[in-house]
Amino acid sequence: MITLLPEQAGPLEAAELFRRGMGGAESNTACALASLGVPTAWVSRVGADGFGRLLLTEIAAHGVDVSGVEVDPHRPTGLYVKEIGAGTGSVHDLGTGRSKLHYYRSASAASALAPAALELPAVAALLATARLVHLSGITAALGQASGGDSGRRLVQAVLDRRRPGQLVSFDMNWRPALWRRLQGSAAVDPVAVLAGLADQADVVFIGSDEAEILFGTADPQRLRALLPGPRVLVVKNAEHGACAFEGDAAVTEPALRVEVLEPIGAGDAFAAGYLAGLLRGHDQRRRLRLGHVCAASTLMVAHDHAAPPSPAELDRLLECTPREWSGLRAGAGVIAAAAPTDDSAVTAEAAS
Repeated sequence: MITLLPEQAGPLEAAELFRRGMGGAESNTACALASLGVPTAWVSRVGADGFGRLLLTEIAAHGVDVSGVEVDPHRPTGLYVKEIGAGTGSVHDLGTGRSKLHYYRSASAASALAPAALELPAVAALLATARLVHLSGITAALGQASGGDSGRRLVQAVLDRRRPGQLVSFDMNWRPALWRRLQGSAAVDPVAVLAGLADQADVVFIGSDEAEILFGTADPQRLRALLPGPRVLVVKNAEHGACAFEGDAAVTEPALRVEVLEPIGAGDAFAAGYLAGLLRGHDQRRRLRLGHVCAASTLMVAHDHAAPPSPAELDRLLECTPREWSGLRAGAGVIAAAAPTDDSAVTAEAAS
């Protein structure tokens, strides 16, 4: 989607100027994967309008293949407006460090995604060679508000059609507004839908906050019992860290300490880092660390995505001892740790 970002933090009604950008969970993850050197394609739909053309141009500029994106001549490109708290004391101010997204995507081009998209020649060609397909609960929710389930059927079709050796990852990405059905539409249980899809995936990401809402618990062990199907289950606990289960074996890695500028997009960056590590054969701890580094890079910028440190700098960060890792700090575009044996420091520049 297109994003409109206020130049001034505070209640939305006080914002006079906005700058445009791009956002959306799947496109954020695609751009982050491409920035890590993973060949990546994005499949979606945009309107035949200026915003749609802008999205295709900008996402392609990040190194992402957009040949599988369909242009809809009738529906517009979706957008959202970001509101950023400023601590002004106003009753309508979200508060310092907090933000909120206001979505305007009803009847958008992407809202019409359906299993038929998989039959497009360009999309079929991409799926035929992809080692991994990344999906989310946002796609699964498409159509639900109007009483349909085209998004859920699309996710199910990808799961059903995966070829031997192809991995499917699923980020829960709980968006309650997308599941609120119009009056008169038959009710649907989003928990049952999301849990059913997630349990068929190979890799699943879920935040502890959304897990509490959906399943009534944020305990990683209990969540693993509720979702036994995925080969890998990753439970993210915001600034505290993440726990990854492969089978019944669990590895927990603390998050970096970050001076947060804006939190939106960090979860997508974490997923990209973890998946890049998985595709490269990293062990569980390095995968989690790569996810944390990518999330920290995004937390330090006002946009929904940011370039990670260079490959050489990433290697140094991922090879830190547990003590060195616990001493890392991220702020002002830099991830740094004091070396334990002398006065030198290890730094990694993150793009702003």
